[in-house]
Amino acid sequence: MQKIIPFLWLDGKAEEAMNFYTSIFKNSKLINIMRNGEAGPGPEGTLMSATFQLDGQEFIALNGGPQFTFSPAISFFVNCKTQDEVDDLWMKLSEDGETQGPGWVKDKYGVSWQIVPLELGEMLNDPDSEKSQNVMKALLQMDKLDIKKLKQAYHRD
Repeated sequence: MQKIIPFLWLDGKAEEAMNFYTSIFKNSKLINIMRNGEAGPGPEGTLMSATFQLDGQEFIALNGGPQFTFSPAISFFVNCKTQDEVDDLWMKLSEDGETQGPGWVKDKYGVSWQIVPLELGEMLNDPDSEKSQNVMKALLQMDKLDIKKLKQAYHRD
C-alpha cells in the first residue's frame, strides 16, 4: 500500500476524470469504486469516490462539489523518456484545457501537469553553468518541451 496518495476533489466529474486519466497513462487500472447509497451524500448510484493507478501511482478521486478548485501551485510531474511520450501526453492532457508555460499544462478538470523529458534534470544540474544556463534560456522560450532543441542548447559551444 502506498503511504501518500494524491486525493483529487472534483466537481461531479470524478468518474469521467478517472476514466480519462487511466486511458492516457500506461500501466493504469481501476482499484476501487464507491458509489453513493440511499443515504447519499449524492444521488444513489453515482460515484462518490474512486481509487485508481496511473503508471503504478495510486490516486483517489472524489465527487466533492464546487467548494474547492485546483491551482497550479500543486501539479503532477511526469518524467518522459522520449519526445513521442512528451508529445502524446501534452496533446491529450491539453485537449479542452490550456498550456501554462514551459512544460506545464492544465487539463480540462483544472489539474496541472508538468510534462518533462527525463534528461532535462541532468542538463539543468550540469556543473558547467554555461551549459545549464543555455538549457534554461531555451526552456523558457518553449511551451511544450522539445528534447532536440534542449540538447542543441546544451551542446552549444
